[in-house]
Amino acid sequence: MANSINQQYSQITSKCFINAPFEQLLEGRLLKLFLTNQLQPEIGLEGKCLWDHKTAAFQKIADSFFKQDLKCTLHAPFFDLVPGGSDRRILEVTREKLTRAFALLKVFQPASIVCHLGFEENKHRGKFDNWLSTSLETWHPLLDIADQAGTRVMFENTYEITPDVHRELFEKLDAPHLGFCLDTGHVSAFAHTGWHPWLNELSPWLGQLHLHDNDGIGDNHIALGQGIFDFVEFFNSLHNQPVFPLLTLEPHSEDDLWQSLAYIQEKNLF
Repeated sequence: MANSINQQYSQITSKCFINAPFEQLLEGRLLKLFLTNQLQPEIGLEGKCLWDHKTAAFQKIADSFFKQDLKCTLHAPFFDLVPGGSDRRILEVTREKLTRAFALLKVFQPASIVCHLGFEENKHRGKFDNWLSTSLETWHPLLDIADQAGTRVMFENTYEITPDVHRELFEKLDAPHLGFCLDTGHVSAFAHTGWHPWLNELSPWLGQLHLHDNDGIGDNHIALGQGIFDFVEFFNSLHNQPVFPLLTLEPHSEDDLWQSLAYIQEKNLF
């Protein structure tokens, strides 16, 4: 079954990455699925893994993919983190955890590392200048680490409802290896704007896509084509971009992965 799936969708999977939480890779079953089907991972560093595991554990997973010439991207942690926060002690822990994630760039040699701004309109808009200056202090040294590793840093839209926060941060950071990761599910579930304003405003920085679908209410991470997002129109527009972005599928189940691949193949998206 796995070999037939790999053969059927290999032209697609060779062009994209697929989300893979590190802890699940370490458990073994997910790692076997990826290696058997020659899937390229976007390795998620969420949870306790950055506190609980030494470098050797990460190197072991990296070597498993290196041996099969499979490339990867990384997804930095974001739960409970406040890169622009006002509480100094919480900010210190945030910066320490992000620094641990960026230290793994030399281990995994990823094409990119995806990060979250941690901006929430109802919390931070009233003190935006303080949020922005603190965020800049957080990200500048991390961008230096990524620059030395030759890795692009992608900032993903999450709870932001307009693209202006990303644009201001990008303009202030002014780094050539900095990019925007457009998350199709988040523009539907959180911004409720559709993709047009995000692409119109941030296309100069567009470097990566997170691809998943939902009903416009919850961040369900269901298969492409099973929700409200118009992927056909979206990809038709993308093909007019001067540089095509990195692609990451973000299903939350194996069934949604195979359904997404079937949909991409049917619609000839990429």
